[in-house]
Amino acid sequence: MKYFLFLLASFWLVQMAIAQQDTVSLKVVNLSDNYLIRFSETQNRIFLNDSVLQRNDTSLTSLLSFNSPIYFKESGAGMVSSPSFRGTTASQTAVVWNGININSQFLGQSDFNTLHSNSYNSIIIKSGGGSVAYGSGAIGGSVHLNNQLNFNKGFNSQISANSGSFGRYGMHVNSTYSDMKSSFQMNLGRNGSDNDYPYLNSNRKNQNANYYSNNLNISAAHKLNSKNTLKFYGNVFDGERHFSLISPNSFPTKYQDANSRFLMEWNSVFNKFNSTLKTAQISEEYRYFPSIHSHKYEKGHNDKWIVNYDLAFEHKNIWINALIDATYSEGKGTQIEFAKRQTASAGLLFKHKILKDLLYEASVRQEISDVYNSPFLYSFGIKWKVNPFYQLRIHSSKNFRMPTFNDLFWPGSGNPNLNPEVSFQSELGNEFQFKNFNLDVSVFYNSIENLIQWIPKGNLSEPENVGEVKIIGIESSLNYLKKWNHQQLELNVNYAYNHSQDQRKSTQLIYVPFHKSTASLAYSYKSISTYFQSMFTGPVFIDSNNLFELKEYWISNLGLEFNVGKNRKYLLGVQVLNLFNEDYENVQNRPMPGRNYNVYINLKL
Repeated sequence: MKYFLFLLASFWLVQMAIAQQDTVSLKVVNLSDNYLIRFSETQNRIFLNDSVLQRNDTSLTSLLSFNSPIYFKESGAGMVSSPSFRGTTASQTAVVWNGININSQFLGQSDFNTLHSNSYNSIIIKSGGGSVAYGSGAIGGSVHLNNQLNFNKGFNSQISANSGSFGRYGMHVNSTYSDMKSSFQMNLGRNGSDNDYPYLNSNRKNQNANYYSNNLNISAAHKLNSKNTLKFYGNVFDGERHFSLISPNSFPTKYQDANSRFLMEWNSVFNKFNSTLKTAQISEEYRYFPSIHSHKYEKGHNDKWIVNYDLAFEHKNIWINALIDATYSEGKGTQIEFAKRQTASAGLLFKHKILKDLLYEASVRQEISDVYNSPFLYSFGIKWKVNPFYQLRIHSSKNFRMPTFNDLFWPGSGNPNLNPEVSFQSELGNEFQFKNFNLDVSVFYNSIENLIQWIPKGNLSEPENVGEVKIIGIESSLNYLKKWNHQQLELNVNYAYNHSQDQRKSTQLIYVPFHKSTASLAYSYKSISTYFQSMFTGPVFIDSNNLFELKEYWISNLGLEFNVGKNRKYLLGVQVLNLFNEDYENVQNRPMPGRNYNVYINLKL
């Protein structure tokens, strides 16, 4: 029945779109993630530009580590990578792909080392709660990966390649074509590494840590007439990682990922209404080999089908969005024989610009599910431009995270009576603008109830709603941009403080640093550019009693770029990573690489 409903919705989408009459001019909406642009003005957002994307590693972990307040726990270079955003856990950060939440149904989180950052031409980080628009997990914040489709741009193509220390390599091809009515975009890439770097201050090296990943992104749009546009987004990923050995005597293991995402969208504009219907299918599959010398493995597979309808209304200074969606998920594997979950939700988003310099946003959402009781959600925010150089933001919201498949259905341990985690948060944002400077400072408070934790019971552990966390934090960013003659100077500084306290023990959550800061300085003169990146991460506790910790670390990168050829079509770059050869870990017994090198070339055809 579920397959029939999904196919029926897709068929209906296409047929209805073709049947529309050409009567009014279509408003071009480049991003599929409309909520992010329309209803997030009262929250802090970081937009990563093209130069930042090309100067960072193709893994999303490296990109966001040096350019956002998010902290990443990475089990060695290229291995499993989990975020902590505003002092929350890894499953409380949502990853949103073209408007669709893609966090794992098994674990409730995304592994950021399975996401190729150069597959997307728009990456936006939004701080704070967003469950009204994006559902489960959008508590600490959300990371938005978008494929922006434009029209009438002709043919463009770019080939990028990089090579570095420890057998590291990458190759990516990006091609776009668009005319007045159609737009097409394709990105094909492969990354890999022997990853056999030596451990600093040790006679050991990183063993059994090689990896590779392949990624294909295809996006397309076609204007059926002046009112209707069809869009398609597809992403296929497969990769394999050999997990590095904790000790020379450990058993060598490996892990394989195979993920796919497909989204069909029909957008129609009539009078003051904008109608968007989406159907999506998301699959995730893994295989874990306890020994690379054996063909035996543990596996898991999950499929999720989504139907989403959004009706937007705009009149003068008022914007209203009504949305409904239905989701069906099913999973099975070595540990979970079969599990399924059905959810449906309805929401209403409202924005009113009262004056030229004053607006407010208010939104509500209610979800129902066949396996848990979902809370009523809301968000409310105000943005006031007090004067030309000062802007005030106030925001409050209620958000949630639903139990994962592993929480509910793990054989012998899963707890079908779990309630969702619930978050109540508020923040005060201050933005100052003066000539070439922009300073943003946010103070926030977050109270999380019903935190799901696995509690030891005999020889096993079971998940229970026993945790309560209170988070007080500061998030700030300073940006400076100066252009003169043929020169440009750009400075970006981020700082985050997170006091994330487990109320049962009065201790800081594990792998949540109190302090994290990043800084980047870039200077260019005509066709030559140089840049310096730095990141400081304070110590983190690695046990719930706060008895043991990993030390702080400060790592820096240095890069040099040359634009050559007519119209600067060729970009040559060289990087020195971990410039000062810092010896550090962000997961216990998982040393990260010392000083290493990377060269890259981008060719625009």
